Amino acid sequence: MNTTADTVVVGTGVIGLCSAAAIAATGMSVILVGEHRDGEASPAAAGMLAPSVEKSVGPAHNFAVAARAVYPAYLEEIADAIGIRVPLNRLGILQVALSDKGVKGLQKEPAAGSTWIDRNELALLEPTLGHALGAIMNPEDGAVDNVVLIAALNELVDSLPRISRQTGSAASVSSNTGSVSVELASGTRLSASKVVLAPGAWAGSIFGAPGLKFITPCRGQMVAYSGIGLRHVIYGPRGYVVPRSASSTVVGSTMEDVGFDATTSPEGLNRVTSAAAEIAPALGVLAPTSTWAGLRPVTPDMLPLIGTDPGLPEIVYACGHSRNGILLAPLTGKTVAELVAGKSPTFDLSQFRPDRF
Repeated sequence: MNTTADTVVVGTGVIGLCSAAAIAATGMSVILVGEHRDGEASPAAAGMLAPSVEKSVGPAHNFAVAARAVYPAYLEEIADAIGIRVPLNRLGILQVALSDKGVKGLQKEPAAGSTWIDRNELALLEPTLGHALGAIMNPEDGAVDNVVLIAALNELVDSLPRISRQTGSAASVSSNTGSVSVELASGTRLSASKVVLAPGAWAGSIFGAPGLKFITPCRGQMVAYSGIGLRHVIYGPRGYVVPRSASSTVVGSTMEDVGFDATTSPEGLNRVTSAAAEIAPALGVLAPTSTWAGLRPVTPDMLPLIGTDPGLPEIVYACGHSRNGILLAPLTGKTVAELVAGKSPTFDLSQFRPDRF
């Protein structure tokens, strides 16, 4: 059992997997630590790549746009490495207006590069949306099949000889000059020069890394239906609809402060199904094929912690990605690899500072 490496990565969600793979690509050895927990955010997500819709400001927005841009090449790299092609929807995202007020609201401040399409054009583009009054088209946004992505990343990580795995949860981190120790709940102690923290919603349970206390869980409930012929990701006033394949449609989502309760509730599912029927009436006559909930790791400002701990330089944060973990994961991984290697990051991380709270 390997207990020493150049880097320990804590967390086996999409951020941890991307980080481990990127660090290994620089030639460093990695121990990847994690275990399955009910409510993990990565497989529960809808997979949207939507910086035009869920807009940040300043460097955080620039990072999100850059993260969207790396996806096609990133998925090609995965396909070349292990032969798995991860489905990527690059048709754009439609924000539909269902009332005159909605029309005015959407037309008021469209994102750069986004355009208004009227109801006739929308009905031709998506016949199941004939009830809508029009939509904003965000042509660069889209979605990735995050379930296939996670499976592919796990296979990629397992194929890399520089990465070894430890099953378990991190209990504490102890940083010394030039080295760091990670103690697992089992009592196993791992040693490295750096530790990357990507533990998801359970970050606050790890002792010794001060930034993690600001990450809390936020439940999102999701519903899946059969396919209804949609091609584009659709945002409505109260939710979103994502065509994952010809036979599957994913709808979400709630934002609930309920601690670590990863179960669904009748009230939450009702909110999601009613939002689905509002966006696409065809969904209102279908019975869901499945329901689930995920626990997003959120911070007070909904932006992630990405960067080196100012007082403990052996600790690198890559956590708290809130609603945008799937979008930001590949670029976060590449950025973390730069930080672990002692390089200046390519992107401005000032809004992600781990000590900003």
